[in-house]
Amino acid sequence: MRRLSAISFIAAIVIAALPARAEEVVVFAAASLKNAMDAAVTAWEEQGGEATISYAGSSALARQVEQGAPADIFISANVGWMDYLQERGLVDPATRSDLLGNRLVLIAPSPSDVTLEIAPGFDLAGALNGGYLAMANTEAVPAGIYGRTALTSLGVWGAVQGRIAQARDVRAALTLVSRGEAPLGVVYRTDAAADPNIWIVDTFPEDTHEPIIYPIALTKSAEGEAAHLLDFLTSEDAAPFFEAEGFDVLDTDR
Repeated sequence: MRRLSAISFIAAIVIAALPARAEEVVVFAAASLKNAMDAAVTAWEEQGGEATISYAGSSALARQVEQGAPADIFISANVGWMDYLQERGLVDPATRSDLLGNRLVLIAPSPSDVTLEIAPGFDLAGALNGGYLAMANTEAVPAGIYGRTALTSLGVWGAVQGRIAQARDVRAALTLVSRGEAPLGVVYRTDAAADPNIWIVDTFPEDTHEPIIYPIALTKSAEGEAAHLLDFLTSEDAAPFFEAEGFDVLDTDR
């Protein structure tokens, strides 16, 4: 018994001498942020932090937060879903800011001979040639909502709404086109730039939809190192990671 007690005592000393494990920060981020966020958070972790990122459509993530999911930071692909959580007292408005901007593009599999200029009344239905237009869910996911709004503004939604391949999020819509399962798709510029199998046919005029803005905020349940990660993501140190993926950085301390 004395030998066992001595071993236990020594083990306790060794464990106490080990550096404390960093408290893990849980981030809920819009699917379109994956490449940039992976790079930015990796850089933050190299400074001693630890984080886990869950990517999905902003609507799905916001509803998970509403249902009590343990998220510390929420980054939405539109202001609507951030407003949704703020109205329910689930994010800290004092920590909220507009972090990034993006653009909406029409894409095709690469290489492509599609030549189509986005303009009022353009023949999008004809360009599909019997195929489907890949889009994120047009009722709930920001990329899909922006896309539907743009196509409606241009007067072509009615001609294509029966030919929409609805995807769970914008990255899933991108994959449908990248694999050649859909001849055309509507995604963010940053998603298109991240996939070598994608060709950007044209960019939607900014006046055809609401500005594409990614707000960021701490949730009401945020703890530990979450505030430090938020500070990093909104700093000039993180900006290059977002700019490298084609985002417009809107709010840093530069």
